[in-house]
Amino acid sequence: MATKSAKTDDGTSAAIISSYTAKDLSVLEGLDAVRKRPGMYIGTTDSRGLMHCLWEIIDNAVDEALAGHCQKIEINLEADGSVEVHDDGRGIPVDKEPKTGLTGVEVVMTKLHAGGKFGGGSYAASGGLHGVGASVVNALASRLDVEVDRDGKIYWMSFKRGHAGIFEGEGINASFTEKSGLRVIGKVSAKVTGTRIKWWFDKQIFLKEAELAIEDIYARARQTSYLVPGLTLIVNDSRTKAKTTETFFHKGGISEFCTFLRPDDPVGEVIRISGTGAYTENVPVLDEKGHMTPTEVEREMGVDIAMQWGNGYDATVASFVNIISTPKGGTHVAGFEKAITKVVNDALRATKTLKNNEADVIKDDVQEGLTAVVTVRMSEPQFEGQTKEVLGTAAASKIVGQVVADEMKAFFNTTKRIDKATGRLILEKIANASRTRISARAHKDLQRRKNALESSSLPTKLSDCRSDDPTRTELFIVEGDSALGTTKAARNSEFQAILPIRGKILNVQKASLSQMLENNECASIIQVIGAGSGKSFDINDARYGRVILMSDADVDGAHIRCLLLTLFNSYMRPLVEAGRVFAAIPPLHRIDVIGGKKGELHYTYTDDEMKKVIAQLKKDGKRWKEPIQRYKGLGEMDADQLRETTMDPNHRTLRRITMKDVTKAEAMFELLMGNEVAPRKDFISNADIDRERIDA
Repeated sequence: MATKSAKTDDGTSAAIISSYTAKDLSVLEGLDAVRKRPGMYIGTTDSRGLMHCLWEIIDNAVDEALAGHCQKIEINLEADGSVEVHDDGRGIPVDKEPKTGLTGVEVVMTKLHAGGKFGGGSYAASGGLHGVGASVVNALASRLDVEVDRDGKIYWMSFKRGHAGIFEGEGINASFTEKSGLRVIGKVSAKVTGTRIKWWFDKQIFLKEAELAIEDIYARARQTSYLVPGLTLIVNDSRTKAKTTETFFHKGGISEFCTFLRPDDPVGEVIRISGTGAYTENVPVLDEKGHMTPTEVEREMGVDIAMQWGNGYDATVASFVNIISTPKGGTHVAGFEKAITKVVNDALRATKTLKNNEADVIKDDVQEGLTAVVTVRMSEPQFEGQTKEVLGTAAASKIVGQVVADEMKAFFNTTKRIDKATGRLILEKIANASRTRISARAHKDLQRRKNALESSSLPTKLSDCRSDDPTRTELFIVEGDSALGTTKAARNSEFQAILPIRGKILNVQKASLSQMLENNECASIIQVIGAGSGKSFDINDARYGRVILMSDADVDGAHIRCLLLTLFNSYMRPLVEAGRVFAAIPPLHRIDVIGGKKGELHYTYTDDEMKKVIAQLKKDGKRWKEPIQRYKGLGEMDADQLRETTMDPNHRTLRRITMKDVTKAEAMFELLMGNEVAPRKDFISNADIDRERIDA
């Protein structure tokens, strides 16, 4: 790119771009694009990206199972950092692909958008249209070995960062010679077929802390065993001395999966509905001249849904396309929700469960306490993005909706005594949910008008900040009135607000909504944040950009922080999900050095850190004031100390409260804060607690 210099106002030279031509453009070919922009293909380069690579290879094996050619998949996590996936499917084709002249193995592993899932000839249903899974994993692996059992022979091929070749030895440090071609390394019975793919993740691409979480692998294997009845998945973890093996096999399919996911007691049996629908799709097809020609293709979609209502309040809808989980839903879920809401309204009117003057129920009423597994089987599904979290195929909405409407209408009109009783219980539950929602809304509107008439001011104990810009403001929720004075003196009143709470707030996991709203401390927190609560919570109305929980560094402080997090998890979860809730980390110790620099002191945040500082001071020949001050609470610090260590954005340390796995977080909140005492007692009795850390 040509440049020239010019004089600026202050007399200095500046470069000016004078041309922009085709030679300035970069063209990334083949797998180089994957290595340059891995996030486009696997989302991230942390642990989630590693997991996504593993899912891609496992999904290819499961596609063989869906086609009826695979009964067992084995996943091995090795001590040397490698991962191996072994299936007993047909094996990747080893003959040469006519257009490229390469073997099927090399095409699948090195060419983007290549595979047996295009055109519908090899797979009636598969994990996706993209065809980039195996090649992307290959591009992001420092070494990848493929072994195929097929036609009575064992075929072998190795790759280094996407390039075919031969390794002289085992592991990633073996010398490598770049060379194309598939080798035969042995013989096997003609009845034995399958594929083994073993790879090492490239440390040039992935973050150092990235690792495969065994619990997530177990969850995915369990989920797949439900979705593909009769398929066995074995997970071997050899990364530690205590080697573990877990086997997953279920015959019951999604009916059993629905029972597994249901969090509460059931209302009736599992309802299983299924059906098919046809649709046409305009697909670009490669003709003999190498041109992409739009062609109308006839498709068939299979719908299989299991659902069961429980006596709880939360909805659990798990959706899948073939065996790919779509956590963010898509057109198939939209069709299900719309159809189930309409057919329930029709049934409520037909049975007169709802009176003529009562409003129709809405989606939230229908899904209260509902656990559903929604699956569709189709060729070449269209996903929104390679991470396959949302189904985009437009026809799915209509087909799923029609199947649900027909089957559920028949269910509510059945003459079978058991199904008729179940249907009546379901309709009554949904009608009551609607009435409760409408009543609560009316009460809320009345209370809101009443509060507006009585007072529109914020709680008197709030020390608000001057700024109203939520991108800058911070709300400190402080334990105890005793620390309020010090905290107010330590804050920057321009953007830091202080709200003291008195002792331990209400445990909202055990309390009802009305009890929570009647609690002064909970009500004050919700009122001060100003964004509502529960389903009406709107994060855009939050008055503060950050909410910082500041409690004493002792057992009571930890308990108060846990109670506050329970409140946020139950009624203001979007704040946690957005990463806007933090825990302040005040110091535990203050070490005053005698002699040396004037005013030299050290703050430490753990006992181990204190021991290291003391050891360093001894090594430097310095003395310190005894006894070392141990802060029992925020009130023991003066304003300057609190500002410097805990409140000043330039020096403080905050711990962001995240919710990577909402399901696990909810389960832990329920265990620690819920109504069931026995599981909590068992947890505490078996917990591995370091007694020296208990500040009693």
